[in-house]
Amino acid sequence: MKIKRKYRITLVFGGARSGKSSYAGRMAESSFKHPLFLATAEPIDPEMAGRIARHRTARGPKWSCIEEPLDIAGVIANVPADRDGILLDCVTVWLSNVLIKEGPKSINRRKNDFIAALQKVKRNVIIVSNEVGMGIVPDNELGRDFRDYAGWLNQELAGIADKVVFVIAGIPMVIKRKKGKR
Repeated sequence: MKIKRKYRITLVFGGARSGKSSYAGRMAESSFKHPLFLATAEPIDPEMAGRIARHRTARGPKWSCIEEPLDIAGVIANVPADRDGILLDCVTVWLSNVLIKEGPKSINRRKNDFIAALQKVKRNVIIVSNEVGMGIVPDNELGRDFRDYAGWLNQELAGIADKVVFVIAGIPMVIKRKKGKR
């Protein structure tokens, strides 16, 4: 049975450097007065720490940020009252965190908790994800498993999303829009 939601879920996906995060950020900026940025990346090396710092600076003062590499369902279920929308960037980084830190046996539980939280959230949510299935087949089991898990997760998110946008070369293409939803 599908749950009727008052709030919209938008999935924005594309390949690496496709412009998906920039597009999702502009969408959030124009849609939310007080957005929450739910970040899943961790500063695991100096290069990643620099990326995270640049992103923090670029977002500006209207944003609040919660950095959570694993329990995104918990954050979504407990959004601060002063935040009117969520930008989750990025769900495939979250998936890799779960796979590496907790192993494949945790993926279904974490995914189900995430989907349940999305069905109950009382804010509009924009989710950024990578499309990893359009490239070459990874040469190792972990890479192939990740590609499969990401593809299945993207399919499930697209199934519940009110709007799905595929971004390629900076060009957003709306590939799904439910009636009555902008």
